[in-house]
Amino acid sequence: MSSPVAAQQSPYQPTGIVLSAAAAVSLLLLAYYAGSTRLLLAAAIGLFAGVALYHASFGFTGAWRQFVFEKRGAGLRAQILLVLLTSAVAFPLIGSEGMFRQPISGSVAPFGVAAALGAFMFGVGMQFGGGCASGTLFTAGGGNTRMVATLAGFIAGSVIATAHLPYWWSLPSFPAISVVQTYGPLGAFFVTAALLGSLYLYSRQRELKHYGSLERGPRHINLLHGPWPKSWGCIALAFVGIATLLVLSRPWGITSAFTLWGAKLAQAGGADFADWSYWSPRMAWLNQSVFADSTSLMNFGIMIGAFAAACLAGNFAPTLRIPLKDLLIAITGGLMMGYGARLAYGCNIGAYLGGVISGSLHGWGWLVFGFIGSTLGARILIRPAQENNRAKL
Repeated sequence: MSSPVAAQQSPYQPTGIVLSAAAAVSLLLLAYYAGSTRLLLAAAIGLFAGVALYHASFGFTGAWRQFVFEKRGAGLRAQILLVLLTSAVAFPLIGSEGMFRQPISGSVAPFGVAAALGAFMFGVGMQFGGGCASGTLFTAGGGNTRMVATLAGFIAGSVIATAHLPYWWSLPSFPAISVVQTYGPLGAFFVTAALLGSLYLYSRQRELKHYGSLERGPRHINLLHGPWPKSWGCIALAFVGIATLLVLSRPWGITSAFTLWGAKLAQAGGADFADWSYWSPRMAWLNQSVFADSTSLMNFGIMIGAFAAACLAGNFAPTLRIPLKDLLIAITGGLMMGYGARLAYGCNIGAYLGGVISGSLHGWGWLVFGFIGSTLGARILIRPAQENNRAKL
Protein backbone atom coordinates (compact mmCIF):
# COMPACT_ATOMS: atom_id res chain seq x y z
CA MET A 1 0.00 0.00 0.00
CA SER A 2 1.37 3.37 -0.93
CA SER A 3 2.13 5.82 1.83
CA PRO A 4 -0.72 8.15 2.79
CA VAL A 5 1.77 10.61 4.21
CA ALA A 6 2.55 13.04 1.44
CA ALA A 7 4.52 16.27 1.55
CA GLN A 8 3.12 18.32 4.36
CA GLN A 9 0.62 20.95 3.27
CA SER A 10 0.84 22.75 6.62
CA PRO A 11 2.30 22.00 10.07
CA TYR A 12 -1.14 20.90 11.24
CA GLN A 13 -4.87 21.44 10.68
CA PRO A 14 -6.39 22.89 13.89
CA THR A 15 -10.04 22.35 12.96
CA GLY A 16 -9.42 18.70 12.18
CA ILE A 17 -7.46 18.23 15.38
CA VAL A 18 -10.33 19.65 17.43
CA LEU A 19 -12.84 17.43 15.61
CA SER A 20 -10.70 14.32 16.01
CA ALA A 21 -10.18 15.07 19.69
CA ALA A 22 -13.93 15.46 20.16
CA ALA A 23 -14.52 12.18 18.30
CA ALA A 24 -11.91 10.41 20.45
CA VAL A 25 -13.45 11.67 23.69
CA SER A 26 -16.92 10.68 22.47
CA LEU A 27 -15.70 7.18 21.64
CA LEU A 28 -14.10 6.78 25.05
CA LEU A 29 -17.26 7.96 26.78
CA LEU A 30 -19.42 5.58 24.75
CA ALA A 31 -17.08 2.74 25.64
CA TYR A 32 -17.21 3.70 29.30
CA TYR A 33 -21.01 3.83 29.39
CA ALA A 34 -21.15 0.44 27.64
CA GLY A 35 -20.26 -0.80 31.11
CA SER A 36 -16.73 -2.15 31.01
CA THR A 37 -13.26 -0.81 31.76
CA ARG A 38 -11.95 -3.30 29.21
CA LEU A 39 -14.03 -1.67 26.48
CA LEU A 40 -12.68 1.74 27.46
CA LEU A 41 -9.12 0.42 27.24
CA ALA A 42 -9.87 -1.27 23.91
CA ALA A 43 -11.00 2.07 22.46
CA ALA A 44 -7.84 3.76 23.77
CA ILE A 45 -5.64 1.04 22.24
CA GLY A 46 -7.42 1.53 18.92
CA LEU A 47 -6.80 5.29 19.00
CA PHE A 48 -3.10 4.73 19.57
CA ALA A 49 -3.00 2.11 16.81
CA GLY A 50 -4.55 4.56 14.34
CA VAL A 51 -1.88 7.19 15.02
CA ALA A 52 0.91 4.61 14.74
CA LEU A 53 -0.42 3.03 11.55
CA TYR A 54 -0.80 6.40 9.85
CA HIS A 55 2.46 8.03 10.92
CA ALA A 56 4.49 4.89 10.11
CA SER A 57 2.50 4.12 6.92
CA PHE A 58 2.46 0.56 8.24
CA GLY A 59 0.61 -1.58 5.72
CA PHE A 60 0.98 -5.09 4.31
CA THR A 61 -0.26 -4.44 0.77
CA GLY A 62 2.44 -2.08 -0.45
CA ALA A 63 5.17 -3.87 1.50
CA TRP A 64 4.42 -7.20 -0.17
CA ARG A 65 4.14 -5.58 -3.61
CA GLN A 66 7.46 -3.76 -3.17
CA PHE A 67 9.18 -6.95 -2.04
CA VAL A 68 8.05 -8.88 -5.12
CA PHE A 69 8.27 -6.28 -7.87
CA GLU A 70 10.80 -3.72 -6.61
CA LYS A 71 13.01 -6.00 -4.50
CA ARG A 72 12.62 -3.59 -1.58
CA GLY A 73 12.06 -5.31 1.74
CA ALA A 74 11.91 -2.65 4.47
CA GLY A 75 8.16 -3.06 4.94
CA LEU A 76 8.38 -6.85 5.01
CA ARG A 77 11.23 -6.79 7.52
CA ALA A 78 9.21 -4.46 9.75
CA GLN A 79 6.36 -6.98 9.71
CA ILE A 80 8.78 -9.76 10.65
CA LEU A 81 10.07 -7.75 13.61
CA LEU A 82 6.49 -6.99 14.63
CA VAL A 83 5.65 -10.70 14.72
CA LEU A 84 8.83 -11.59 16.62
CA LEU A 85 8.44 -8.86 19.23
CA THR A 86 4.81 -9.74 19.84
CA SER A 87 5.48 -13.49 19.91
CA ALA A 88 8.22 -13.06 22.52
CA VAL A 89 5.58 -11.83 24.96
CA ALA A 90 2.50 -13.62 23.61
CA PHE A 91 3.84 -17.17 23.74
CA PRO A 92 4.43 -17.15 27.52
CA LEU A 93 1.11 -15.36 28.12
CA ILE A 94 -1.07 -17.77 26.17
CA GLY A 95 -2.58 -20.30 28.52
CA SER A 96 -1.46 -18.36 31.59
CA GLU A 97 -3.68 -16.45 33.97
CA GLY A 98 -2.57 -13.18 32.38
CA MET A 99 -1.97 -9.90 34.15
CA PHE A 100 -5.58 -9.56 35.32
CA ARG A 101 -6.08 -13.23 36.22
CA GLN A 102 -7.98 -13.78 33.00
CA PRO A 103 -6.95 -16.78 30.86
CA ILE A 104 -5.46 -15.59 27.58
CA SER A 105 -6.62 -17.56 24.55
CA GLY A 106 -4.61 -17.76 21.35
CA SER A 107 -6.13 -17.64 17.88
CA VAL A 108 -5.74 -21.29 16.91
CA ALA A 109 -7.79 -22.63 13.99
CA PRO A 110 -7.75 -25.44 11.42
CA PHE A 111 -6.40 -24.81 7.94
CA GLY A 112 -7.78 -26.45 4.84
CA VAL A 113 -9.42 -25.84 1.49
CA ALA A 114 -11.69 -23.03 2.62
CA ALA A 115 -9.01 -21.17 4.60
CA ALA A 116 -6.50 -21.44 1.75
CA LEU A 117 -9.04 -20.13 -0.75
CA GLY A 118 -10.08 -17.38 1.64
CA ALA A 119 -6.50 -16.22 2.25
CA PHE A 120 -5.84 -16.29 -1.50
CA MET A 121 -8.98 -14.22 -2.18
CA PHE A 122 -7.97 -11.78 0.53
CA GLY A 123 -4.51 -11.41 -1.01
CA VAL A 124 -5.93 -10.58 -4.43
CA GLY A 125 -8.50 -8.26 -2.85
CA MET A 126 -5.96 -6.29 -0.82
CA GLN A 127 -4.18 -5.28 -4.03
CA PHE A 128 -7.44 -4.40 -5.78
CA GLY A 129 -8.74 -2.54 -2.74
CA GLY A 130 -5.45 -0.73 -2.11
CA GLY A 131 -5.00 -1.86 1.47
CA CYS A 132 -5.30 -4.73 3.93
CA ALA A 133 -7.74 -4.74 6.84
CA SER A 134 -5.73 -2.39 9.06
CA GLY A 135 -4.66 -0.41 5.99
CA THR A 136 -8.25 0.10 4.90
CA LEU A 137 -9.17 1.52 8.30
CA PHE A 138 -6.28 3.91 8.76
CA THR A 139 -6.21 5.22 5.20
CA ALA A 140 -9.99 5.74 5.19
CA GLY A 141 -9.69 7.53 8.52
CA GLY A 142 -6.80 9.55 7.14
CA GLY A 143 -8.94 10.98 4.34
CA ASN A 144 -8.55 8.54 1.44
CA THR A 145 -12.09 8.44 0.06
CA ARG A 146 -11.32 5.57 -2.32
CA MET A 147 -10.70 3.43 0.74
CA VAL A 148 -14.18 4.24 2.01
CA ALA A 149 -15.46 2.35 -1.05
CA THR A 150 -13.10 -0.51 -0.22
CA LEU A 151 -14.42 -0.55 3.34
CA ALA A 152 -18.02 -0.65 2.10
CA GLY A 153 -17.21 -3.65 -0.09
CA PHE A 154 -15.32 -5.25 2.80
CA ILE A 155 -18.37 -5.00 5.06
CA ALA A 156 -20.72 -6.34 2.38
CA GLY A 157 -18.44 -9.26 1.52
CA SER A 158 -18.14 -10.21 5.19
CA VAL A 159 -21.92 -10.54 5.56
CA ILE A 160 -22.42 -12.36 2.24
CA ALA A 161 -19.86 -14.97 3.29
CA THR A 162 -21.82 -15.85 6.43
CA ALA A 163 -24.58 -17.28 4.21
CA HIS A 164 -22.16 -19.86 2.78
CA LEU A 165 -19.88 -20.68 5.70
CA PRO A 166 -21.52 -24.02 6.63
CA TYR A 167 -20.56 -25.33 3.18
CA TRP A 168 -17.03 -23.93 3.20
CA TRP A 169 -16.27 -25.17 6.70
CA SER A 170 -17.45 -28.66 5.73
CA LEU A 171 -14.56 -29.00 3.25
CA PRO A 172 -11.41 -30.96 4.20
CA SER A 173 -8.95 -29.30 6.53
CA PHE A 174 -6.03 -30.05 8.80
CA PRO A 175 -6.82 -29.93 12.52
CA ALA A 176 -5.91 -26.90 14.60
CA ILE A 177 -2.30 -27.20 15.74
CA SER A 178 -0.43 -24.93 18.15
CA VAL A 179 3.36 -25.07 18.32
CA VAL A 180 3.14 -23.40 21.74
CA GLN A 181 1.21 -26.39 23.07
CA THR A 182 3.46 -28.82 21.20
CA TYR A 183 6.90 -27.40 21.99
CA GLY A 184 6.24 -24.97 24.84
CA PRO A 185 6.71 -21.18 24.68
CA LEU A 186 10.52 -21.28 24.38
CA GLY A 187 10.62 -24.00 21.73
CA ALA A 188 7.82 -22.36 19.78
CA PHE A 189 9.63 -19.04 19.80
CA PHE A 190 12.85 -20.68 18.59
CA VAL A 191 11.02 -22.27 15.64
CA THR A 192 9.20 -19.02 14.83
CA ALA A 193 12.37 -16.94 15.09
CA ALA A 194 14.28 -19.37 12.87
CA LEU A 195 11.66 -19.23 10.12
CA LEU A 196 11.13 -15.48 10.24
CA GLY A 197 14.84 -14.80 10.70
CA SER A 198 15.62 -16.72 7.52
CA LEU A 199 13.07 -14.64 5.62
CA TYR A 200 14.48 -11.45 7.15
CA LEU A 201 18.03 -12.27 6.05
CA TYR A 202 16.88 -13.29 2.57
CA SER A 203 15.01 -10.02 2.14
CA ARG A 204 18.00 -8.01 3.31
CA GLN A 205 20.52 -9.80 1.08
CA ARG A 206 18.19 -9.60 -1.93
CA GLU A 207 17.82 -5.85 -1.57
CA LEU A 208 21.55 -5.33 -1.06
CA LYS A 209 22.37 -7.43 -4.10
CA HIS A 210 20.00 -5.45 -6.31
CA TYR A 211 20.58 -1.91 -5.00
CA GLY A 212 23.88 -2.06 -3.13
CA SER A 213 22.30 -0.53 -0.03
CA LEU A 214 19.15 -0.77 2.04
CA GLU A 215 16.32 1.69 1.64
CA ARG A 216 16.50 4.49 4.18
CA GLY A 217 13.60 5.73 6.26
CA PRO A 218 12.45 9.34 6.55
CA ARG A 219 15.27 11.81 7.25
CA HIS A 220 13.15 14.19 9.29
CA ILE A 221 11.25 12.43 12.08
CA ASN A 222 8.61 14.08 14.22
CA LEU A 223 6.80 12.14 16.94
CA LEU A 224 3.71 14.34 16.85
CA HIS A 225 3.40 15.28 13.19
CA GLY A 226 5.14 12.29 11.59
CA PRO A 227 6.36 10.58 9.56
CA TRP A 228 7.73 7.76 11.67
CA PRO A 229 10.33 5.20 10.57
CA LYS A 230 9.08 1.65 10.13
CA SER A 231 10.94 0.60 13.29
CA TRP A 232 8.84 2.99 15.37
CA GLY A 233 5.67 1.61 13.80
CA CYS A 234 6.85 -1.92 14.50
CA ILE A 235 7.42 -1.21 18.20
CA ALA A 236 4.16 0.73 18.52
CA LEU A 237 2.08 -2.03 16.92
CA ALA A 238 3.80 -4.71 18.99
CA PHE A 239 2.58 -2.73 22.00
CA VAL A 240 -0.93 -2.70 20.48
CA GLY A 241 -0.87 -6.47 20.00
CA ILE A 242 0.42 -7.17 23.52
CA ALA A 243 -1.95 -4.66 25.12
CA THR A 244 -4.87 -6.28 23.30
CA LEU A 245 -3.86 -9.69 24.67
CA LEU A 246 -3.69 -8.35 28.20
CA VAL A 247 -6.88 -6.30 28.08
CA LEU A 248 -9.15 -8.50 25.94
CA SER A 249 -7.51 -11.89 26.67
CA ARG A 250 -7.24 -12.61 22.93
CA PRO A 251 -5.17 -11.48 19.94
CA TRP A 252 -5.93 -8.31 17.99
CA GLY A 253 -8.65 -8.76 15.38
CA ILE A 254 -10.45 -6.49 12.91
CA THR A 255 -12.82 -8.16 10.46
CA SER A 256 -15.38 -9.71 12.81
CA ALA A 257 -16.57 -6.15 13.45
CA PHE A 258 -17.15 -5.63 9.72
CA THR A 259 -19.40 -8.69 9.72
CA LEU A 260 -21.32 -7.28 12.67
CA TRP A 261 -21.68 -3.82 11.08
CA GLY A 262 -22.95 -5.24 7.82
CA ALA A 263 -25.43 -7.58 9.47
CA LYS A 264 -26.78 -4.80 11.68
CA LEU A 265 -27.26 -2.57 8.63
CA ALA A 266 -29.02 -5.38 6.80
CA GLN A 267 -31.15 -6.09 9.86
CA ALA A 268 -32.16 -2.43 10.01
CA GLY A 269 -33.25 -2.79 6.38
CA GLY A 270 -35.50 -5.73 7.24
CA ALA A 271 -33.21 -8.75 6.93
CA ASP A 272 -33.83 -11.61 9.35
CA PHE A 273 -30.78 -13.65 10.36
CA ALA A 274 -32.42 -15.84 13.01
CA ASP A 275 -32.49 -18.88 10.70
CA TRP A 276 -28.94 -18.49 9.38
CA SER A 277 -26.75 -21.21 10.83
CA TYR A 278 -23.89 -18.77 11.34
CA TRP A 279 -26.02 -16.14 13.08
CA SER A 280 -28.51 -18.22 15.07
CA PRO A 281 -26.04 -18.83 17.94
CA ARG A 282 -24.78 -15.25 17.67
CA MET A 283 -28.04 -13.30 17.89
CA ALA A 284 -27.12 -11.79 21.26
CA TRP A 285 -23.96 -10.38 19.66
CA LEU A 286 -25.94 -9.10 16.70
CA ASN A 287 -28.59 -7.44 18.85
CA GLN A 288 -26.21 -5.63 21.19
CA SER A 289 -24.82 -2.14 20.55
CA VAL A 290 -21.71 -1.90 18.40
CA PHE A 291 -20.20 0.09 21.28
CA ALA A 292 -20.41 -3.04 23.42
CA ASP A 293 -18.20 -4.88 20.90
CA SER A 294 -14.49 -4.55 21.69
CA THR A 295 -13.36 -5.13 18.09
CA SER A 296 -15.72 -2.43 16.81
CA LEU A 297 -14.40 0.01 19.40
CA MET A 298 -10.82 -0.69 18.36
CA ASN A 299 -11.71 -0.22 14.69
CA PHE A 300 -13.46 3.08 15.40
CA GLY A 301 -10.41 4.09 17.40
CA ILE A 302 -8.07 3.29 14.51
CA MET A 303 -10.05 5.48 12.14
CA ILE A 304 -10.28 8.37 14.59
CA GLY A 305 -6.60 8.04 15.52
CA ALA A 306 -5.62 8.10 11.83
CA PHE A 307 -7.86 11.15 11.32
CA ALA A 308 -6.03 12.93 14.14
CA ALA A 309 -2.62 11.90 12.78
CA ALA A 310 -3.51 13.12 9.28
CA CYS A 311 -4.57 16.49 10.68
CA LEU A 312 -1.41 16.73 12.77
CA ALA A 313 0.61 16.04 9.62
CA GLY A 314 -1.41 18.59 7.64
CA ASN A 315 -2.44 15.92 5.13
CA PHE A 316 -6.18 15.49 5.63
CA ALA A 317 -7.55 16.43 2.21
CA PRO A 318 -10.30 14.03 1.05
CA THR A 319 -11.50 14.25 -2.54
CA LEU A 320 -14.64 12.90 -4.20
CA ARG A 321 -13.05 12.86 -7.66
CA ILE A 322 -12.59 9.12 -8.04
CA PRO A 323 -12.74 7.59 -11.56
CA LEU A 324 -15.57 5.06 -11.88
CA LYS A 325 -13.11 2.31 -12.85
CA ASP A 326 -11.06 2.88 -9.69
CA LEU A 327 -14.22 2.93 -7.61
CA LEU A 328 -15.39 -0.41 -9.01
CA ILE A 329 -11.95 -1.98 -8.50
CA ALA A 330 -11.91 -0.75 -4.89
CA ILE A 331 -15.37 -2.18 -4.17
CA THR A 332 -14.41 -5.48 -5.82
CA GLY A 333 -11.26 -5.65 -3.70
CA GLY A 334 -13.28 -5.00 -0.56
CA LEU A 335 -15.79 -7.70 -1.43
CA MET A 336 -12.99 -10.22 -1.98
CA MET A 337 -11.30 -9.32 1.29
CA GLY A 338 -14.53 -9.47 3.26
CA TYR A 339 -15.56 -12.83 1.82
CA GLY A 340 -12.05 -14.26 2.05
CA ALA A 341 -11.52 -13.16 5.64
CA ARG A 342 -14.57 -15.10 6.82
CA LEU A 343 -13.39 -18.26 5.05
CA ALA A 344 -9.86 -17.93 6.43
CA TYR A 345 -10.76 -17.12 10.07
CA GLY A 346 -9.63 -13.53 9.68
CA CYS A 347 -7.40 -11.12 7.84
CA ASN A 348 -3.73 -10.17 7.84
CA ILE A 349 -4.15 -9.04 11.47
CA GLY A 350 -6.58 -11.58 12.94
CA ALA A 351 -5.50 -14.69 11.01
CA TYR A 352 -1.87 -14.07 10.00
CA LEU A 353 -0.50 -11.93 12.82
CA GLY A 354 -2.93 -13.28 15.42
CA GLY A 355 -2.37 -16.85 14.28
CA VAL A 356 1.42 -16.76 14.22
CA ILE A 357 1.74 -15.02 17.61
CA SER A 358 -0.58 -17.72 18.97
CA GLY A 359 1.67 -20.44 17.60
CA SER A 360 -1.08 -21.64 15.25
CA LEU A 361 -0.09 -23.26 11.96
CA HIS A 362 -3.10 -21.67 10.26
CA GLY A 363 -1.32 -18.31 10.58
CA TRP A 364 1.54 -19.63 8.46
CA GLY A 365 -0.89 -21.15 5.96
CA TRP A 366 -2.64 -17.79 5.70
CA LEU A 367 0.70 -16.08 5.01
CA VAL A 368 1.58 -18.45 2.16
CA PHE A 369 -1.75 -18.30 0.34
CA GLY A 370 -2.34 -14.64 1.12
CA PHE A 371 1.08 -13.76 -0.31
CA ILE A 372 0.41 -15.78 -3.47
CA GLY A 373 -2.93 -14.04 -3.94
CA SER A 374 -1.36 -10.64 -3.30
CA THR A 375 1.30 -11.28 -5.93
CA LEU A 376 -1.31 -12.32 -8.50
CA GLY A 377 -3.50 -9.33 -7.70
CA ALA A 378 -0.59 -6.94 -8.12
CA ARG A 379 0.36 -8.53 -11.45
CA ILE A 380 -3.20 -8.13 -12.72
CA LEU A 381 -3.13 -4.43 -11.84
CA ILE A 382 0.42 -3.73 -13.00
CA ARG A 383 0.17 -5.39 -16.43
CA PRO A 384 -2.36 -2.90 -17.97
CA ALA A 385 -0.21 -0.01 -16.74
CA GLN A 386 2.88 -1.53 -18.34
CA GLU A 387 1.03 -2.06 -21.62
CA ASN A 388 -0.18 1.55 -21.59
CA ASN A 389 3.39 2.76 -21.05
CA ARG A 390 4.61 0.68 -23.97
CA ALA A 391 1.84 2.05 -26.18
CA LYS A 392 2.97 5.61 -25.41
CA LEU A 393 6.57 4.91 -26.49
